[in-house]
Amino acid sequence: MGRPGRVGRPGPHRRDGRSGALNEELDRARRGRAEETDRLLRDSFAAVAGDVETGLALAAIGGYGRSQLSPHSDVDVVLVHSDHLDPADVDARAADLWGRLWEANVPLDPAVRSLDEMERLAAADHRVAIGVVDARCVAGDAAAVVAMRSTVMAGWRRDARRQLAAVRTDRDARLERSGQLAYEAVPDLKASGGGLRDAVLLRAIAATWLVDVPAREVAQLTADLLDVRDLLHEVAGKRTDKLVPELVPDIAARLDLSPTDLDVHVRDVGRRLDHLTARAWRRLDETDRNPYRSIGSRGPVIERIVSGVGVLDGEIVLTADATPRTDPELLFRVAATAARRNLPINQASLDRMAREISWPEGPLPATTHRWLIDLLSAGRRLVPVWLQLDFAGLVDPFFPEWAGIRLRGSSSPIHRFTVDRHSLEAVVNADELNRDVARPDVLAVACLLHDIGKGAPGDHSEVGEPMAEAVARRWGFGDHDAETIGWLVRRHLLLPTIATRRDIEDPVTVTNVAEFVPDEDALDLLSALTACDARATSASAWSDWRRSLVEGLAGKVRARLRGTTTPPSDDYAGWPAHVPLPDLTMPDADLRLTATAHHDGSLVTIVVPDRQGVLADLAGALTVAGLDIRSCRSITADDVAASLWEVTRASIDATALAERIRPVLQGRQDLAQRLVYRLERDEYEPRIAVLDTHEQSATLLQVRTLDRRGLVWTVCRTISALGHHIRSAHLSTYGDEARDVFYVTDDDGAALDDDAAQVLRTAVSDALA
Repeated sequence: MGRPGRVGRPGPHRRDGRSGALNEELDRARRGRAEETDRLLRDSFAAVAGDVETGLALAAIGGYGRSQLSPHSDVDVVLVHSDHLDPADVDARAADLWGRLWEANVPLDPAVRSLDEMERLAAADHRVAIGVVDARCVAGDAAAVVAMRSTVMAGWRRDARRQLAAVRTDRDARLERSGQLAYEAVPDLKASGGGLRDAVLLRAIAATWLVDVPAREVAQLTADLLDVRDLLHEVAGKRTDKLVPELVPDIAARLDLSPTDLDVHVRDVGRRLDHLTARAWRRLDETDRNPYRSIGSRGPVIERIVSGVGVLDGEIVLTADATPRTDPELLFRVAATAARRNLPINQASLDRMAREISWPEGPLPATTHRWLIDLLSAGRRLVPVWLQLDFAGLVDPFFPEWAGIRLRGSSSPIHRFTVDRHSLEAVVNADELNRDVARPDVLAVACLLHDIGKGAPGDHSEVGEPMAEAVARRWGFGDHDAETIGWLVRRHLLLPTIATRRDIEDPVTVTNVAEFVPDEDALDLLSALTACDARATSASAWSDWRRSLVEGLAGKVRARLRGTTTPPSDDYAGWPAHVPLPDLTMPDADLRLTATAHHDGSLVTIVVPDRQGVLADLAGALTVAGLDIRSCRSITADDVAASLWEVTRASIDATALAERIRPVLQGRQDLAQRLVYRLERDEYEPRIAVLDTHEQSATLLQVRTLDRRGLVWTVCRTISALGHHIRSAHLSTYGDEARDVFYVTDDDGAALDDDAAQVLRTAVSDALA
């Protein structure tokens, strides 16, 4: 596992390696671009070098130095000169040379350095030294380039430990920004961990002569990534390293792969490069270990932890009495100990377990079950251990369903990670909430399994329920616990979906949700799973606004389960209890407006004379004022309408906003001119649906379409034009798609009949399209 292999040999969980005419064509194209650039640079250098015969040379560095030019790559060069040449004369020639090349549209990234300058800069900045690893002479005095490279590389090796410490810190910061290529939703082929920069880093580590690096395997994996980046540049028509989802189908077609296969292939290449980088760091650490460690008659003395498991040189290892062939529980003892102590597992020990462990039929014994739960309860320390097990092929034997989500990208733009890494992050989050639930072990396993259905066709929640139950029973949970885990997987989207798309102030909504929840313990688990899932998705998935809605709904469901719900006033049903009811007498002027901070946005209360279409006008006015609307609800009393708007802006001047709204209410501003939006031909059509709900007191109109300015106003205006009323609206945005739900009633405050609802659906669809 992880050993270098020949071209075309599949590794663990990866497709066959590079082969075929297209790969060779892409290789030739990269070399051809470099050779053509060489010719152009040599001609331009000859025109400006003049009578300088020695001590002046043009060197290619970085990707250009390696002849790895993608269609829109920068061309990194250094005009290097001996110290005896006049710096002013060199600068003048450099300016002439750069000007000629820029006129020829060469995407140049140039520098001018003397040999002494290069030596000083490389000693002070590891990035300069790493760039010189692949330096080659393009034009001029080759001896000057050889001298530069020799001097810099000698310094790199001499000062390798200090330089590599800085490299490691720099890489950690880079991964904080760009994540890991294997697991980011939108991976960066260059900057992400396991990307092209790590491939360059491995070459630089090898150049220190401190440890060996499998050069052939690194070269193969690098070429795989370069093939994809070349096609990415061609498809995008510009320099980019981000493998954005919309470009994947075109790239995959060029490689004769499905989009999913391409995505998994790229992520697997990144995972393998990341593994090689981690292994190189561990080997470097080994060179620093204490040479005076304890040595017994049979070799180094291992600190024994539990049966078969010990610690040696900062790694978890198998002890001499370990018997993985007859003791499958050993895997979990090793993994849980590694996570508990925050240490890596020795590669030889992983390889041995991968060769010898086989899993018996039937549920895990109680002791094995406890070790597994210990591993899943390790918090953040779980992740590196699980990834080590997975790369070694040790997860599939006890959890074959994992293969269906391994390295699988998410279809939702709100997700930051792949499905497998997202599931692990959810388990990490569960460690922080284990005191909020009666069964932390059930929560941890539900977090790991909540998206397991995404590896199979169909609705992942429905598909995942029986899969999760089967896994739970196999892992030693009893029937009741397994059914609870299955129920959590089936219902893990219930609270966020209802909270963001329904009126949680409507008692019918709360009643409907409570029917799905058996008791308060189950509600606690479901609430915690919702938080773990959302926090693992992205910051926007668990914003203050979303969190408050979910927690508000959970609180109301809890009250319903306890039988302590207070019936709302019939007159003002739906107005949030935590928001003071405004004065519903006729306003002194034509408008009364207040604004208060609320979570990460504001609540705006508006009281105006009631009339048909006033809610649509207010929606349009708020949009023209530059506010993004999250939700609205309205009540009427006699001839007065009060509406409550939740908007995203945290600080609002109520007086100024009222002045922006007043011209719209008075008919002095044409909203149609400001807000009408025409869909372009290549944009998808809106999807409008009347939701089939149980015992709902209003017609629920769902709008899924491209999010854009004036969307809420367009829908509200259409509803009002048909003579209907909007009791509330609940707006959500996922990526560039709006998913909004409007509660619509007739003049009597009741739901529309079926015919009227379908007329409304058609009218809104036409208005948006």
